[in-house]
Amino acid sequence: MTAVLAPAKLNLALHVTGRRPDGYHLLDSLVAFTRFGDRVTIAPSDENRFEITGPYAEGLPLDDSNLVLRALNTMRAEFGRADPVHIALEKNLPVASGVGGGSSDAAAVLHGLARLWDLSPDDNRLARIGLGLGADVPMCLAARPLLARGIGEEITPVDGFPSLGIVLVNPGVALSTAAVFAALASRDSEPLPTLPGRLDFHTLCNWLETTRNDLEAPARALEPAIGETLAALRKAGAHFVRMSGSGATCFGLFESGNLAKRAASEIRKRRPGWFVAATRNTISGDMPA
Repeated sequence: MTAVLAPAKLNLALHVTGRRPDGYHLLDSLVAFTRFGDRVTIAPSDENRFEITGPYAEGLPLDDSNLVLRALNTMRAEFGRADPVHIALEKNLPVASGVGGGSSDAAAVLHGLARLWDLSPDDNRLARIGLGLGADVPMCLAARPLLARGIGEEITPVDGFPSLGIVLVNPGVALSTAAVFAALASRDSEPLPTLPGRLDFHTLCNWLETTRNDLEAPARALEPAIGETLAALRKAGAHFVRMSGSGATCFGLFESGNLAKRAASEIRKRRPGWFVAATRNTISGDMPA
């Protein structure tokens, strides 16, 4: 049996820089991953089984439309395997919430099967397999601080990234990525500015202040609760706040994990129906299993 964390993906900054003829948008994004997320467990079995548990399991498909099973079928085709497996997905992240849950689940399946089947595919091969499942999957395979460009497949690792206290908050609404992009006023933003040579908490936050999430304005127009979410994070003392991806999950950055935990507790008391999680970011090579 193998267990793999499927971490939440945060777009700390996201500029939409163009659009390809096939409709895919070109992005320039600074991405981080958290130590909180879904969990995928894979074990040998006498028959194929797939189950979903956790607080956000309700309504998720158990057929081949789920990226978890698409990832399994792709790995079987790629490596000529037909071994029955039991896959259990613990769904801890809200669905359609801008933190890459489905893509991260798929990446966890690719990693988990490679480990279970004692395969040694190189990173480029897994990334190619992942890209066939979705534009976010290659970066979720990396699951470390990185710059993503193109449609998300051009990945540059960011070394020397600081450890951050993070609070994730979702007001209990799902947003369609397609609807948010359709409401986007401009698709030709400038690329992100160059990152500072040395990063600590304050230099990172100062740099983030010079950037945007281009999807935040259209998402807020579609779902005003995002504005309330950002305000709640500010009130709880976050040093920097922003919406992630196409929303509606927002994040606040804190200098320490303890500050993040206190802020999360405060927000939960005020908004008991919201999703709230205090966590930290992963650094290269330190992602928990």
